[in-house]
Amino acid sequence: MIAEHDLELLKHSWARSFASFSANNCLDNNFDSDVLFRKLVDSYSESQRYYHTLQHLVECIHKFELVMNQVDSPRAIEVALWFHDAVYDVKGHDNEALSAMWAKENLVAVGASTDEIAQIVQLIMVTQHTNIPETLDQQTLVDIDLSILGQHLERYDEYDIQVRKEYAWVLDEVYRVKRCEVLEMFLARPFIYKTAYFQEHFEAQARANLKRSIAKLKQ
Repeated sequence: MIAEHDLELLKHSWARSFASFSANNCLDNNFDSDVLFRKLVDSYSESQRYYHTLQHLVECIHKFELVMNQVDSPRAIEVALWFHDAVYDVKGHDNEALSAMWAKENLVAVGASTDEIAQIVQLIMVTQHTNIPETLDQQTLVDIDLSILGQHLERYDEYDIQVRKEYAWVLDEVYRVKRCEVLEMFLARPFIYKTAYFQEHFEAQARANLKRSIAKLKQ
């Protein structure tokens, strides 16, 4: 169950971002922004999720609100946050693409511009974390998504457990190797975070957390 204050945060975020499209120039008279909101909440509440849940979405929106006045396209980033894990199959390899497609279909329905739709799709796709983000908005979105790495020890350890639960079907010896590879990839970068705010507030803790996790995985 999500706390009431977190639900209110989500409702406020939704009204500020996606619902602001349908309030102005919706092309589909049958479209209901509230129905889509509930579908997304249901998606983030699916039973196979342990980390990519409403908790993660709420944490992302909290971080977004800290930097929303420092970005070029705050609405696009916030909508992308809503959809970036909308589809999540732990064994799937196209979650971001499917999430982006879901976003695009609904953005078309509410009359979003072609340019803004393309921008939001690109923002969602960059959360694959396979390429270095280029624009300020992409960098900010990725930093928000990765902010969990720089959280205090108790929350980071909870995250570690949540990720392992999502991959419960993977043998422990395989998981340890693959998880190390992922964490070492981030640690090898000159900076884990690309924007000044996240470097200042999360970089040092993230590096300490990653080194600690890697050491535990290699025990």
